[in-house]
Amino acid sequence: MTLITVNVVMFVVTAVSAALEGFPPLQNYRSPVFVDLSQFPLAVELGEPWRLLTAAFLHIGLLHLGLNMLALLVFGSELERQLGRWRYLALYVVSALGGSTAIQLFGEPLRPVAGASTAIYGLLGALGVLMVLRRQDVRGILVLLGINVFISFLPGVSLLGHLGGLVTGAAVAGLLVLTRRRPAGVQVAALAVVCVALLVLALGVSTLVVVDL
Repeated sequence: MTLITVNVVMFVVTAVSAALEGFPPLQNYRSPVFVDLSQFPLAVELGEPWRLLTAAFLHIGLLHLGLNMLALLVFGSELERQLGRWRYLALYVVSALGGSTAIQLFGEPLRPVAGASTAIYGLLGALGVLMVLRRQDVRGILVLLGINVFISFLPGVSLLGHLGGLVTGAAVAGLLVLTRRRPAGVQVAALAVVCVALLVLALGVSTLVVVDL
């Protein structure tokens, strides 16, 4: 619920900001706040790394917000129950970072991207891994994943962000399962290594691109 609240608050902030600039509130993507926090690879390459995470808390319009928050409520509640609060939060944040890293590596330099979908696909990937390891029926989650991957090919949807989040979430879930009998500090260290690796990929490669330019 805290994550949902943060996303809703950010939508309100961008809507009000857009209105103050003379745009309709539902065109919140025209907000200066939205422009400064959304991700597009060139901005990160030029020294604005916060966009890798802040973009995951922005949404373009009410439909985008509503669909993502519904998915977050359904899948997030189940995973928070299974993993515990801090592990669930780590899964969410690292999945968002994984999706942003994929966009940073392979996305169009000037195409802005925003939305919690990177993290939500990570939740789907994690849930799938947990179901497989517990030998549960995965047909439902596979159908859901198939539908969502298909949707990811539609115009205006970030396939890279979705796939990056999905793969990262699955990997994080596997990591948490492998270290479940170890002290909490071991899991924290393992997750920190994943975060550092993603940041090195996103920011290190970006630095090389700037040098090449």
